Amino acid sequence: MKSLWNDKEASEFNDDLGLRVYSSRLLGGDPTLVLHGGGNTSVKITEKNILGEDENILYVKGSGWDLETIDRPGFAPVRMAHLLKLAELDSLSDSDMVNELKTHMTLASAPTPSVEAILHAIIPDKYVDHTHADAVVTVTNTPDGLERIKEIYGDSVVIIPYCMPGFDLARLCAERFKKERTDKTLGMVLMNHGIFSFADSAKESYERMIRLVNLSVKYLKSHKAWTLLSATAHLREERRSNKPLAQLRADISTAAGQAMLVKTNPAFKYYEYIKRDDISTICMQGPATPDHVIRTKRVPMLGHDVDDYVDAYKRYFDKYSAKSKNEVVMLDPAPRVVLDERFGLSSVGRTAKDTCIVEDIYDHTVDVILRASKLDRFQALPGQDIFDVEYWELEQAKLKKPGKSPIFNGEIALVTGAASGIGRACVESLLARGAAVVGLDINQTVETMFTRPDYLGIVCDVSIKQHINQALEKGLRQFGGLDMLVLNAGIFPASCEIKDLSLEAWREVMQINMDACLLFLAEAHPLLKLAPNGGRIVMMGSKNVPAPGPGAAAYSVAKAGITQLARIAALEMGPDNIRVNTLHPDAVFDTAIWTEEVLKSRAESYGMTVEEYKRKNILKTEIRSHDVAELVAEMCGPLFAKTTGAQLPIDGGNDRVI
Repeated sequence: MKSLWNDKEASEFNDDLGLRVYSSRLLGGDPTLVLHGGGNTSVKITEKNILGEDENILYVKGSGWDLETIDRPGFAPVRMAHLLKLAELDSLSDSDMVNELKTHMTLASAPTPSVEAILHAIIPDKYVDHTHADAVVTVTNTPDGLERIKEIYGDSVVIIPYCMPGFDLARLCAERFKKERTDKTLGMVLMNHGIFSFADSAKESYERMIRLVNLSVKYLKSHKAWTLLSATAHLREERRSNKPLAQLRADISTAAGQAMLVKTNPAFKYYEYIKRDDISTICMQGPATPDHVIRTKRVPMLGHDVDDYVDAYKRYFDKYSAKSKNEVVMLDPAPRVVLDERFGLSSVGRTAKDTCIVEDIYDHTVDVILRASKLDRFQALPGQDIFDVEYWELEQAKLKKPGKSPIFNGEIALVTGAASGIGRACVESLLARGAAVVGLDINQTVETMFTRPDYLGIVCDVSIKQHINQALEKGLRQFGGLDMLVLNAGIFPASCEIKDLSLEAWREVMQINMDACLLFLAEAHPLLKLAPNGGRIVMMGSKNVPAPGPGAAAYSVAKAGITQLARIAALEMGPDNIRVNTLHPDAVFDTAIWTEEVLKSRAESYGMTVEEYKRKNILKTEIRSHDVAELVAEMCGPLFAKTTGAQLPIDGGNDRVI
């Protein structure tokens, strides 16, 4: 590791808290040091209070903030005097400790201070850095980890035996630190947890962290326990395995009691890991650091027997909850990490962001396990210690907080024709309701129109069966299944009377507007059948179905065809708990086919202004893509849970239709 400190960049942060922000981001930007909210940093600053009195304030990372992107509002200011008094207490429950931290902040709007605030306070240095460095955690997770840490660091660090995070850890550190710190002390190693560095300047504290972690890296290198196969080397050729993965997701969702997402990573690294002769031993020890259990559970699931995993989890809960200090409620017993030769590494979560976090954490866990195995053997903390963190009273308290998840949390939608108009609006409405969305379009902009973990854009020609299958496969590997299918893609050819309509033009419209829908219904059916809350399909029809106009024969016939197809699909798929409904929009003018010139021309032909033309319906209202998309989303939601085979107009009222 190398120091990334840049004096020119640092000069832009011209005060103590600013430098704290800068060096925190340097630490947070290195995933071998901290991952997804892990680690903590602080700075001690003397400030005048409202009475003009000087007060020593600890600015410590607040709950919910990530070091990689933290800014000034991410640090919670807590009065040092009170923190030091708390450190002298014989005991303090974690909930009482959090209350004391929150009630002794100097800014009511600040985030909840880190539970390690007292620990940061008892270290007298101005700047304190704490990471979960992979290299250090690797060494501590071996049978002789303590002796190895002593060999690596000598008297340059104070070594703290593992202790549950919170007040007990702060008190233990205060006692050991007071007795063992010398002029040579640069940091502190918390066994099976992480490492601290500290100094009176942000730069020195940061660079001490780099130097200390490098000592563990060099130790592992000297014992030929550092170099591993690249995670991106030789990606295994993907096989078509739609139904097994969708079935796995369905089984996990049942165990979790709600729909879950499953993200797969077929990197060669994971297949090699899974095929190890000792995999059933090394991966069942526990996480690299107890903090990770909240995300990954204590152990992964090997293979795909979810019932067996659930039974094992219940035994784990029964065994260790009996020794718990407080009464605890069992969390859902579904796995969060799955190791299966068919898929590689699969990460499970309620949201796409959760699955990415689980994947990142377990990727580093694999590295820690493999390096520890090269050094000696991987040995995690005992089950009781892991359980105590998983069922920490602060985590249990979160279960009691009121709050409602978005209605489509854990569910996956696929939208065709997603790059513009109604399709894009459908993507936005579904994302807003918590769904992970796969957007398909022949326009390449579909790939980049959203950069977020719950969206996957795929260039796809919906008239080609192979493209449809490939798109379903990509969506499956990214999110695990399919719950909602919105068939929106279509073309609207130039007006043409039947006598002038060529067979080629007719067939092109049929192929894209109708045949593609048939292909999607057939190929997606096995996935929708496994949707935890039942499958939902919305077909995009048209006002032209009940009220066609001259010059639109191919378009009107295709839309009438898919309307009839949807009715038959509703009859055939209903027994599989899949509901199929059709929308008939009209005069949706904020789409690519309606340019300002075309709108003006059409309005003039009716003797209207453009605004009057847009509202040429009984309700005198404009129909926008967003209006259609909102109705699509609602038809996939609980409001229409008992409706299938329906046709619903969204046209502001058309006299010919009525």
